Amino acid sequence: MIIGTIILFILVLGILIFVHEMGHFITAKRNGVGAYEFGFGFPPRAIGIVKDDKTRKWRIVIGSKEHYTGKNTLYSLNWIPLGGFVRIKGEEGGHENEKDSFSAQSAWVRVKILAAGVVMNFVLAWVLISIVMFVGAPQPVDPGTMDKDDVHVQVQAMTPDAPGATMGLKVGDEIVKGCAEKKCQKISNVEDLQNFVAKNKGDEISLTITRGSIEETLTTTPRVYYPSDQGPLGVSLVEVSFISYPWYEAIARGAGAVINITLTILGALGALIASLFTKASVSADLAGPVGIAVLTRQVADLGFVYLMQFTAILSINLGIINILPIPALDGGRILFVLIEKIKGSPVSKKMEQRMHAAGFMLLIGLMLFVTVWDFLRFNIVEKIGNLF
Repeated sequence: MIIGTIILFILVLGILIFVHEMGHFITAKRNGVGAYEFGFGFPPRAIGIVKDDKTRKWRIVIGSKEHYTGKNTLYSLNWIPLGGFVRIKGEEGGHENEKDSFSAQSAWVRVKILAAGVVMNFVLAWVLISIVMFVGAPQPVDPGTMDKDDVHVQVQAMTPDAPGATMGLKVGDEIVKGCAEKKCQKISNVEDLQNFVAKNKGDEISLTITRGSIEETLTTTPRVYYPSDQGPLGVSLVEVSFISYPWYEAIARGAGAVINITLTILGALGALIASLFTKASVSADLAGPVGIAVLTRQVADLGFVYLMQFTAILSINLGIINILPIPALDGGRILFVLIEKIKGSPVSKKMEQRMHAAGFMLLIGLMLFVTVWDFLRFNIVEKIGNLF
């Protein structure tokens, strides 16, 4: 299970990073800026191919010994399967007098190249969501607006340690049947489930759920006494129906969904930043690489369309994080270009490098913090121990 989760997470993250770097690469080439290497995966290099500057013939490059800095781009396949990278000529300084160097370009061209990765993340999200809407996926509907046979009751959220969570329900599960004292009934809408649970408070019940293509039966005892905002099971429910749209409407709705998701993430990010100054506890919504990997596995269990939607959300999230004006991120690099444009001269390279280094260390520290938080929250050490 853990190995499969890691592989799935690497695949999803790899796609997001590769598309991001491809945005930088394509925009650089379209603006006449040279790129030494465009790689799939991270070094060390396994193999590459490049058109020789002199012979104009394609040649194969084996291994990482050759640090290629020719005129044409080396396309490489690398050993660490985590996305990709691009080495743009002059991006780290130097070559200011060469017209195909990044550092020789106007401020506008440099901003375009730096922002292109973020743009590609949003484009990827738009494409994925549009495909999902065209192919079709379960979507929330208002009660009573759809035919009874087309509606399913889905778990939308859960309270930790409440009966719904302890019985094994997961967000996205569809509840299709409820049984108590050997009497079963079909669950066609939220009201059916609420009435069924209310009649059996304090008694053991079983719920038949579908999770992706898997059907399971779970048991629990609904609470007799519970907070007024939770209910006997402590779950939030929604009615969903399988809905698809014509391709042209799917594209338009996909764009609208990207905008709505972006605004939601920005709001959550603002609330998270504000919480840092108002309370000492770590937000339960904060997740690092380990937490995202766990969520990726859970979403994949629900079905491929759910995984596509989740990948789209991650892509938007990656784009938003990268455009923040923090040194070491694309947004931080854009900030230095804008400062140069305003003051009429570039920030000293030494100062910029120090700021990027500080930003990088800050990001590494934050990643380590949320990773430890993920390990504690998801009991990762215990799960790894169970493998042996």
